Amino acid sequence: MTVPLVLVINSGSSSLKYQLLQPDSGESRADGLVERIGERGSEVPDHDAALRLAFDRLADDGIDLKTCGLTAVGHRVVHGGQDFYRPTVLDDAVITKLKELSPLAPLHNPPALRGIEVARKLLPDVPHVAVFDTAFFHDLPPAAATYAIERDLADRWQIRRYGFHGTSHQYVSEQAAAFLGRPVRELNQIVLHLGNGASASAIVGGRPIDTSMGLTPLEGLVMGTRSGDIDPGIIGYLCREAKMSVDDIESMLNHRSGVLGLAGERDFRRLREMIESGDSSAQLAYDVFIHRLRKYVGAYLAVLGRTDAVSFTAGIGENAATVRRDALSGLAALGIEVDEQRNLEQAHGVRRISTDASPVAVLVIPTNEELAIARDCLSVIAAR
Repeated sequence: MTVPLVLVINSGSSSLKYQLLQPDSGESRADGLVERIGERGSEVPDHDAALRLAFDRLADDGIDLKTCGLTAVGHRVVHGGQDFYRPTVLDDAVITKLKELSPLAPLHNPPALRGIEVARKLLPDVPHVAVFDTAFFHDLPPAAATYAIERDLADRWQIRRYGFHGTSHQYVSEQAAAFLGRPVRELNQIVLHLGNGASASAIVGGRPIDTSMGLTPLEGLVMGTRSGDIDPGIIGYLCREAKMSVDDIESMLNHRSGVLGLAGERDFRRLREMIESGDSSAQLAYDVFIHRLRKYVGAYLAVLGRTDAVSFTAGIGENAATVRRDALSGLAALGIEVDEQRNLEQAHGVRRISTDASPVAVLVIPTNEELAIARDCLSVIAAR
């Protein structure tokens, strides 16, 4: 029996990540990253060249994608709008609709579409499947999904809270249930996806009831370069008083804000070194990051009513013990007790960092969005 293989592609504006996986076993056959696409001085002028380079690297590892029995190619697409909330086989009509959604995610969807078009051209004989970051949050309760603005305007322009990092939140919540030995349908969970992009979710019985990101990935937690929540009046104020255009403000909020905007550095390892050397800007950036994170944790404890597990994932969540400690310190009265020694231990795989007596399990769970995408691809191909 042929073992199914799925190539997962995550195409960004200047980078392209790829991984060849066996979805059933979770084994990764190969992976890689092509960076600086289209940048000055780069030898990779465009996404066509980037994908060809990825294929060459795979060939160097002894993998010929045209003869290895590839089952499907999975593409991460950030925004699916209101219409795309399941893994979707890509054809010309679907791609046309996805292009129409680009204004909802102008930083993310266009490069994903470029990657899709190139991959379909290079691998025309296998199905290509889009898996959407927003899909997991498609059925958010109306009270959580709705912005309090004029309804006709919101309906016309598809304005609602969509949520992002959904593939990661779903995967981690399922891994938490498996680790705890309980059906996911029985658990109330908070998942904290903390990387350069950061988001939080409240999940009941395997379905999200709230999440921090909104119409775009800009809302919510403080991030590496994104501001997260701000007073929307700031935008009008900067337009009038600083004479900044909407494009300039949007660029500032997405690329020059967050931890980078406050400290001039977004890498939390470097930020920790700066704090230890007495850098007050780095300390403030860290404090603002933690304060916002604690506010969301507190809000979701209230939204859930009863919480069984809090899980940390992604680069910061999996590796920054100080962030985990400070995010949950002083919450024993709410049933959360982090074990200091467990939290400091360096380990791979899913692990518990709460005390044995803590009513709420605190977990560290490595996310694997590529594997989740590959499995979603396999499920939609099997159903054809």
